[in-house]
Amino acid sequence: MAILAIDQGTSSTKAIVVEGDEVLAVAERRVRPEYRPGGVVEQDPEALWQSVLTSGRDAVAKAGATIEAVSLANQGETVLAWDRSTGEPLTPALVWQDRQSEPVCAGLTDHADLIHERTGLLLDPYFSAPKMTWLRREVTRHGVVTTSDTWLVHRLTGEFVTDTSTASRSLILDLARVDWDPELLELFGLGDEELPTLVPSDAIVGTTSAFGGDIPVGGLIVDQQAALLAEGCIQPGTAKCTYGTGAFLLANRGSDPSPHPGGLATSVAWTVRGDTTYCADGQVYTAASAVRWMSDLGLIDSAAELDTIAAEDSGGVLCSPAFAGLAAPWWRSDVGASLHGMSLSTGRGEIVRAVLEGIAAHVAEMIDLGDAPERLRVDGGLTRSATLMQAQADLSQVPVDVFGSEHATALGAVATARLALDDSLSLDDALVGWSPARTYEPRWTAAQAAGFRARWRAAVESGLTGKDVS
Repeated sequence: MAILAIDQGTSSTKAIVVEGDEVLAVAERRVRPEYRPGGVVEQDPEALWQSVLTSGRDAVAKAGATIEAVSLANQGETVLAWDRSTGEPLTPALVWQDRQSEPVCAGLTDHADLIHERTGLLLDPYFSAPKMTWLRREVTRHGVVTTSDTWLVHRLTGEFVTDTSTASRSLILDLARVDWDPELLELFGLGDEELPTLVPSDAIVGTTSAFGGDIPVGGLIVDQQAALLAEGCIQPGTAKCTYGTGAFLLANRGSDPSPHPGGLATSVAWTVRGDTTYCADGQVYTAASAVRWMSDLGLIDSAAELDTIAAEDSGGVLCSPAFAGLAAPWWRSDVGASLHGMSLSTGRGEIVRAVLEGIAAHVAEMIDLGDAPERLRVDGGLTRSATLMQAQADLSQVPVDVFGSEHATALGAVATARLALDDSLSLDDALVGWSPARTYEPRWTAAQAAGFRARWRAAVESGLTGKDVS
């Protein structure tokens, strides 16, 4: 069966057509968020929609195959208000990185423990409900306010749905019951909102003629959970990290919906075949976007130069890459990025290496908050950097397997679409086969890794307290 899978991400929309284990066609359109002072990160909804249409149509034309289903992976926490009768957007899309809803979270700090216990998430503007509330308070009371997937699916099919993995990123879903929580809706001032119907990831939700014919639409899932699935992390304890705009670590928790004891979030990985699987997840908000920052400053021309510009050693320079706030396990949106230990001999090579090592160190910290996986599976554009991947293996002290395709998220959406089309398939049967493109083994000793990470943690803590690193 040929599947058109659309990965609508932060910086691009990618469409692939897959039949069996073969990728028949790929098309991609860039979408660039607008970053403005005050933590504003917004996208033009119509640009997102056009990127879905053009990439999808281009991929179908290149593939020359009969498409049996369309699946969609989405950004997870990006939110907009829109007119349900016309499908017209009423606001910009607030991207998951947007921090304008910090006052909403500040007003709910007395309820943070309840929210964490009920949803598995930490009270933070990263998630979708604070953005929904902010749009209602500050922008418009008209239309409906939802995550971007609901709007895109409505444009494709006319339906009003979201899948359970996306809903679990909202702060208003009871994680154990996998249903909207009336008490939390009232806390966020969303009690009167019309909310989309919750669907599993193995459901056909409607049909679309946007890509030719009348094609079923199904297999909806959040982008990071899609990558977790594509990389075969279907057993508890297996983990992956995606290095895209941010770096996103997810670990399969099986049937356990309880809040993570170490400060990671707990979310729905997927609901299929009537059962819900959960995952722990943590984020470095800026990975490729930190590389873009270095490019904007002229330290590098592009990400392709990372390995040639990065020095062999950072010369003692340490970076906390919190350019859009410090995420798990600190959850401090007020903390910015920092460079420590620079001297007059510090050059761009040392800074580039420090930024890459800072990303890897943050991921390693999150890995250690749970049961460390035997191996870490990785995907995303920054896996092309051998410097970053070797640093990840060294600091995590586990082998790092690079996913054998550039399309992990879309391939996860292919798997959920296959499950939606064929009730006889198991989760494992639905996956596209893969083998690592490259494996990075740790070169540092455990003592070297521990020493570096202790110094790096001290640098991060100095940013939290305002004290110098000793």
